[in-house]
Amino acid sequence: MFEGKIWWITGASSGIGAALAAALGKAGARLILSGRNRAALNEVAKEAGSVSLALPFEATDFDRIPAIADQAWNWAIEQGGGGIAGLVNNAGISQRSLAVDTKFAVYQKIIDVDLLAPIALTQSILPRMVAAGTGHIVGISSVAGIVGSPLRSAYSAAKHGLIGYHDSVRAETAHLGIKVLVVAPGSVATAVSKNALDANAKPRGFSDAAIDSGMAPSAAADRILDALRAGTRELILAEGMEAAIAHLRRTDPDQLFDRMAEMIARGYARQLGAEKQ
Repeated sequence: MFEGKIWWITGASSGIGAALAAALGKAGARLILSGRNRAALNEVAKEAGSVSLALPFEATDFDRIPAIADQAWNWAIEQGGGGIAGLVNNAGISQRSLAVDTKFAVYQKIIDVDLLAPIALTQSILPRMVAAGTGHIVGISSVAGIVGSPLRSAYSAAKHGLIGYHDSVRAETAHLGIKVLVVAPGSVATAVSKNALDANAKPRGFSDAAIDSGMAPSAAADRILDALRAGTRELILAEGMEAAIAHLRRTDPDQLFDRMAEMIARGYARQLGAEKQ
């Protein structure tokens, strides 16, 4: 599954993406690493210790994505890997703002980056995987893609959509040899909260305690690879309360809705610095 195979990771310059690169490199995979920062991608490739192609591009440059996909697939063929064995749709940006305060530009930005960009890339690769009769697609969603999380209305909308898209692709292509894994992380210790957009579409510039004390990216990456080996189709990569609320959404949604409303009533937005003064 990994040894000698080509895996393409977006959002590979840091966080879960960089940790996946290290884990896949250790497992013997060759890597295509994408993000916006070539220097950071080169550093990740070095740390991964694997034959790698740094392929930087802007995720929302939709007109260029077919050509980028051609470049990636052709490199994979040249490497003798038989094309791209796995695509990890990991790039994304989060949010911390109340919907009532949030400019529409925030919704446009997050849905473009977190939903339309991975759809565009997958649509450029999927026909080739189908023609090859094999391939893995991994969609990195979020617990916020299962639960409508407060302060994340744009992010939840995009991540819900990402789950729906990947679930549909799985249903349509399973008989054609394609395997799809959706991952829904909770808090992972990355810069996701620091880089999240505020109500005015600006990076907030500081992190959340829950994120800072979250799961190590390396542990998250190891669990994702274990899920791929096991043929898992959905991995809720969360612990404690975050795992519980994902379960509640599917078993007792009314209880969950009440809990989410109580969080806001008790000052959750103020605690996270997302309430207008």
